[in-house]
Amino acid sequence: MKVDASETGIDTVQGTPTNSLVLSEHVRMAIKDYFSQLGGCDVTELHALVLSEVERPLIQTVLEHCGYNQTRSAQMLGMSRSTLRKKIAQYGLE
Repeated sequence: MKVDASETGIDTVQGTPTNSLVLSEHVRMAIKDYFSQLGGCDVTELHALVLSEVERPLIQTVLEHCGYNQTRSAQMLGMSRSTLRKKIAQYGLE
């Protein structure tokens, strides 16, 4: 059974509704927590920071889930295998 990762509130393994928070809510809460810890300091380049903090564990977890099969991992992530290989090297996941 294929499940589009953009669907919210659906357990991708069981295909059933869940009561847990969707990923976007986890991100929103983490950013709010990050802001509360800054103590009023200015923030720059937040977009790049968040993307790098999320992308590495996302790729690592998908690779583990797929038994390090890069073709299957790339399909799951929605990117080409060559892009996945570049990101594996970029994040030192080899």
